[in-house]
Amino acid sequence: MTIMTAKVTFDQDRCKGCELCVSVCPKHIVAIDKAVTNRKGYHPAGVTDIASCIACASCAKICPDSIITVEKF
Repeated sequence: MTIMTAKVTFDQDRCKGCELCVSVCPKHIVAIDKAVTNRKGYHPAGVTDIASCIACASCAKICPDSIITVEKF
C-alpha cells in the first residue's frame, strides 16, 4: 500500500464559498470554514484532514476560480 501525502492550498481571499470543491471530494475532507470570513465576505473552503488527502485534485479541477493548488509528495 502506497501512502501519498499532499499539500493543498486555497487562496482563501478569492474563495466564494460555492462548495463545488466540497461536493467532489471523495474523502469528504474539504469543508466550508464557517468561523472565517474572507475580504469578500464569504466563508472560504479548506481541508479538514490533510493526512487523509489522496491528492486526486478533484477540488482544484472543479474550482471555477482556480484558487486551489494540489501538490503531491
